[in-house]
Amino acid sequence: MSSEKFSFSLLKEDHQARLGKINTYRGKIDTPTFMPVGTQATVKSVFIDDLIMTGSQIILSNTYHLMIRPGVERIKRVGGLHEFMNCNLPILTDSGGFQIMSLSKFVKIDKKKGAIFNSHIDGKKFILSPEESIKIQKDIDSDIIMVLDECPKLTNDKNIINKSLDVSIDWAKRSKIEFGDNPKKAIFGIIQGGIFKDLRMESLEKTKEIDFDGYALGGLAVGETQKQMFKVLDDIVPSMPKNKPRYLMGVGTPKDLLGAVKRGIDMFDCVIPTRAGRTGLAYTWQGKINLRNSKYQKDDTPIDQDLKIKNLNKYSKSYINHLINSNEILASMLLTFNNICFYQELMNKIRENIKNNTFDEFYNKYIGII
Repeated sequence: MSSEKFSFSLLKEDHQARLGKINTYRGKIDTPTFMPVGTQATVKSVFIDDLIMTGSQIILSNTYHLMIRPGVERIKRVGGLHEFMNCNLPILTDSGGFQIMSLSKFVKIDKKKGAIFNSHIDGKKFILSPEESIKIQKDIDSDIIMVLDECPKLTNDKNIINKSLDVSIDWAKRSKIEFGDNPKKAIFGIIQGGIFKDLRMESLEKTKEIDFDGYALGGLAVGETQKQMFKVLDDIVPSMPKNKPRYLMGVGTPKDLLGAVKRGIDMFDCVIPTRAGRTGLAYTWQGKINLRNSKYQKDDTPIDQDLKIKNLNKYSKSYINHLINSNEILASMLLTFNNICFYQELMNKIRENIKNNTFDEFYNKYIGII
């Protein structure tokens, strides 16, 4: 465990792709980095020790869901989220802003009060204000805290996005004040603006004025095409602070990661590798495969011959196909572990190639495969 305050060092650039290192109180994080998602204090189907074995250096959890259950006091009582879930990795917590969109039928927005939710579990009414979101994240001892923002649904209605942007900037200011002075922790601002370049730039400039430890791009991976997402990155990333981490929230597929790193992004999170594992999909260097398919019934080869972590290469595609079709939990465990291993190996190779000034060659080799 480091006693140093939060910091970010930019070590190398290969065109726009960046190699860096984040220092947190609980450990160092090599960037570009991928954060497995542990929404409810668990990365589904994976033990924490196995997660560390994959090379994961940080995970993400969620303020809204932890507030609903098990509740903040229950986590705080044992010393925080790390103790509660037996995790010594740094943890970044989303603020609940995404749930404003994903659970929109249960929420109303009041700029002054915050997000007024009816719990999707029992219907109980509660208010998640910017101040309350930050307070919860501090109480559960998150290492990287996200401001509360309004994450709007994808729309071509500029007025809706503009109104949402006004709310998010106000909440960002209030979030920063509530965060206070916490040198061992970090608070990241979130840039909104939909697919509109002028609104994205306005959001960036106003967010930079508040001054955060890192800057995230929100409101993407919400239904837009990959081309639209990359256009937003092309428009906005060159103007983001060079000496702070750049985080693309909720993204994505291996191709998304490669394309975003190429455009200067440092941090990612997504449920794709874990969700895919629970549905029979495996990510490999030869592409994604669906092990539910009957053609794997007689395939006695492993998913990846070279993957020796936990002897995963001893399990054949035929066996995993059997587990899936028998609804056995082990199938989800094996495939989720495989997928997180793949994602972390991808990030490691990305970092190696940036270091060696060969990222473009690596990108060109794999962008059409994985």
